[in-house]
Amino acid sequence: MPAGVLIYAEQRDGRSAPIVAELLGIGRTLAKALGEPLVATVPGNGVSDEIKRDLIARGADRVVAVDHPLLEHYQVEPYVDALERVVRQVDPAVVLLGQTFQCRDLAPRLAFRLGTGLCMDCVELSIEPQTGLLVEIKPVYGGNARAEFVCEGPRPQMATIRAKAFEAAAPDASRSGSIQALSVDLDASKVRARLIEHTEAASTGGLKLEDAKIVVSGGRGFGSEENFQPVEELAAVFGGAVAASRGAVDAGYQPTERQVGLSGKVVTPDLYIAIAISGASQHMAGCTGSKCIVAVNRDADAAIFKFAQFGVIGTWQQFLPAFTEKIRELLKD
Repeated sequence: MPAGVLIYAEQRDGRSAPIVAELLGIGRTLAKALGEPLVATVPGNGVSDEIKRDLIARGADRVVAVDHPLLEHYQVEPYVDALERVVRQVDPAVVLLGQTFQCRDLAPRLAFRLGTGLCMDCVELSIEPQTGLLVEIKPVYGGNARAEFVCEGPRPQMATIRAKAFEAAAPDASRSGSIQALSVDLDASKVRARLIEHTEAASTGGLKLEDAKIVVSGGRGFGSEENFQPVEELAAVFGGAVAASRGAVDAGYQPTERQVGLSGKVVTPDLYIAIAISGASQHMAGCTGSKCIVAVNRDADAAIFKFAQFGVIGTWQQFLPAFTEKIRELLKD
């Protein structure tokens, strides 16, 4: 039976990637609009039953599990082969993947193999009622504008979604669905790269940036790694996370995993405090989804003030110590 929407459930070490719940959330909405099922596919070697059940609990009507030794770790050739076979069997109108490091590599190759188009890094998706076509909206020009795309050519219509752009589907243990095991014959001779070792990046400690409700971010204007200490203190008082602009990361003041922006992470906290950050479009592409932005900059004409709900004109030395102390006092009351 053809599916309306097929989502790729990226997983590693027996756990689904965080973006999978977001894919299921928007996937469920699109499938409902099409009046057709939502199917999730999860490749791997010995995919756990827990992952499969969770996919159904979060909205999938059917799960297609693809088990093969070559799918133990992500390698693009066998993964493209496996997903192509899933898509051709399921015959969906829409295929969705996450805008993750893995899928940036995987999605274009899969689209080419299927002979269809692909819109990457989408922040809005909907179904056009008259035609049933997928309407895809994504940021362009460094986040300064949004463009709308429609694929009128071959099926399936394909898109990747930006992390945190869609609401994650909550699990519902009462949901039921079918689980299908799909057997694939993958050719090891086609694999041109070999995984030698997998090493987790060293943790910088503290709250994970993508999960934080409050983010305090610093820019190149801090001048050194040592000067970021007041940023750490304010984030700790709030119970939030520390972030940085690309300029600060390139200068070596903060590690890469704390970078927010077009070439870094996308965050959508309730409060984003940007200190000594000019507001270049590349940075704002990573934080414009924040509910409230507070900007602190000594330049009254800094672009950051165009995006901020609240602004402070001054240096970080003038602002941070006094503001942090005031927050401490208020939290004591």
